Amino acid sequence: MDYQTQIERAYQAFNDRNIDGVLELMHSNVQWPNGWEGGYVNGHDEVRTYWLRQWQEINPTVVPVSVRENDHGQIEVTVHQVVKTHAGQVLMDGQIIHLYTFKEGKISRMDIQD
Repeated sequence: MDYQTQIERAYQAFNDRNIDGVLELMHSNVQWPNGWEGGYVNGHDEVRTYWLRQWQEINPTVVPVSVRENDHGQIEVTVHQVVKTHAGQVLMDGQIIHLYTFKEGKISRMDIQD
C-alpha cells in the first residue's frame, strides 16, 4: 500500500471513529502527539485510551488536503481540521500540517508542525 492511500485510510477511519481501522495502519510502538493536552502517547493502547477520552469531550474531524514527501523523508499532510463541541459549537476551524514517519510500512510517529 502506498503512503497516500494509507494516510487517506487513516483519516477516514479516524473520522468514522473506527479506532481499530487506524491502529492497524500504525506500528505497535507508535508515538502519537496528544494535540489536545500536550505531550505524546505511545503504543496502540495509549492511542486508543487518548482518543476515547478526547471524543468524550470534543468532536474533531480531520480531512487531508494534500500529501507529499518532504526533504527529510517524512510524509507531510496538510489537513483541514474542524473541532466542535458535542453541542455543535466550533472551537477550531483551520489548516495545520501533520508529519508522519513510517517504519516497516506502518505509521511509527506523527508530529504536528507549528
